[in-house]
Amino acid sequence: MPLIKTKYNAFGIFRNAHFASIYAAILRRIDFKFTSKDRIELSDGDFLDLERSFYSTRNNKVIILLHGLAGNAKRPYMLGMAKQFHENGWDVASMNFRSCSGEMNRLYRSYHAGATEDLEAVINHLQQPGQYSEIALVGFSLGGNLMLKYLGEAKNIPSEVKSSVAISTPCDLGASLNELNKTHNFLFSKRFIKNLKKELYLKQIYFPSKISKEEIAQCNSLLAIDELYTSRAHGFRNASEYYKKCSCIGFLADINIPTLLLNAKNDSFLSPNSYPVEVAKNSEFFHLEIPKHGGHVGFIQHRKPYYHEVRALEFVNQIKSENTEPAK
Repeated sequence: MPLIKTKYNAFGIFRNAHFASIYAAILRRIDFKFTSKDRIELSDGDFLDLERSFYSTRNNKVIILLHGLAGNAKRPYMLGMAKQFHENGWDVASMNFRSCSGEMNRLYRSYHAGATEDLEAVINHLQQPGQYSEIALVGFSLGGNLMLKYLGEAKNIPSEVKSSVAISTPCDLGASLNELNKTHNFLFSKRFIKNLKKELYLKQIYFPSKISKEEIAQCNSLLAIDELYTSRAHGFRNASEYYKKCSCIGFLADINIPTLLLNAKNDSFLSPNSYPVEVAKNSEFFHLEIPKHGGHVGFIQHRKPYYHEVRALEFVNQIKSENTEPAK
C-alpha cells in the first residue's frame, strides 16, 4: 500500500512534540471506567489481567488494547481509546501486561516488547465459544511493537483477528533506545528509569537470589536495566540480542491482515527506521501514516477525541465494511 496522506493538523502549542507528549500522558483526563476484570491463567503458571467493558450482551466484536513501557490499562491513552471504541459499539479488552495491574506477577520474568505469547493467550481467551467473531488490535509504543511482531511471526493468526492499528511504535528497539538517550529526551528517559527501577526493587523482594538491590541501584539507564533484567529474565544473552530478536521491523513484511502504523514525524522517541516506507509500498496489508506532528501518542484535537483514536476506529470500521460488501 502507498503511504496514507494524513488528515491530522496540530494546533498551537501542540505542534511542539514534547508538550503534546507530556500533556497527553500526564495532564489529560478521561471520563471512562471499565466494568469488570478477567484474570487469565497462563500456561507457565503466571497470570495477567484484562480490564473489560461491554457495549451490549449480544455484541460480537471486541478491541484488544496493548499499553506501552511502564504503563497499564488505565493510563489516559488507553482509557481514551477504550472510550472511543466502547461508545461506537465495541466491547473492550484492555491488557495489563504481567505485573502491571497493581499485583506482582508470580514468576521472575515479567513482560517485554516481544512477549507475543501473552497476546496470543488473550486472543485465545476471547475465542471461547459464543464470544466474538471479530477481534481488532490496537497497540501503543512497546505494545505496538509486540502486536506487530505477533502479526508478522510464522504462526496461524486466528481468522477472528481482522485488523490492527499500531500507534507511536518503535520498530527498532535498539535504535529507538538511542533516541531516548539523547539530551532532549532526558525527562522522559528518567521517568521510565524511575518507574522500572521501582518495579525491580519489588521483584527483588520475591527473588533475592536472582537480583540484588545493589545491582538495581547501579542501573542509571534503560540499557542497563535491559542488560541486568529484561534480557536475562526472558532468555536472551544480553540487551543487544533482545533488541534484535524482538524488534518488529523484521516482521512487518510478513503481516497478512490489514494493519495501520501511525507514527508522527516529530516523535522524539522514534528512530528513522520506525518509518518503514518501503515495506508499506510493497505490502498488500501494511499501511503507513506519518503526520508531521503528534509527538509520542499526542495527536491532540480541540474539544474532540484525539486523532489517533478517531483514526483507529475509522480504520477498523473501514476494513469491516470492505469485508462485508457483497461480491459484484
